[in-house]
Amino acid sequence: MKYVYPVVFTQDTDGSYMACAPDLPGMFTCGRTLAEAVDMATDACEMWLWDAEKKKEAIPAASDLKNVEVEAGQNVALILADTDAYRRRMDSHAVKKTLTIPAWMAYQAEEAGLGLSQLLQEAIRNKLNLMERT
Repeated sequence: MKYVYPVVFTQDTDGSYMACAPDLPGMFTCGRTLAEAVDMATDACEMWLWDAEKKKEAIPAASDLKNVEVEAGQNVALILADTDAYRRRMDSHAVKKTLTIPAWMAYQAEEAGLGLSQLLQEAIRNKLNLMERT
């Protein structure tokens, strides 16, 4: 599902940004820059909505942008939250992939007792600078 929610951004004295979605209770996040705060707000909204979908809870209606009250120094922007994309990014179940490596490499890996699935996961994680998920 795709949702659009208003998010209020407030710049802190150190230049960082706080973000909250008034329609999603408890949805607060922050970022060192405005771009990072927008990215974090998108992720936080997707996580909030995905969790509500998973629990079959009611999804709050989004406020009209012009009805969102902001204080001096605050800005409001619409955030697109795609829970299907979030679900795909967070899905950790194993999928089967076929790969091709030279026979000599397969032989040496087997002789060394290397688990190719684990090794491939580690290589991808390192290449993409990803943290290990539990």
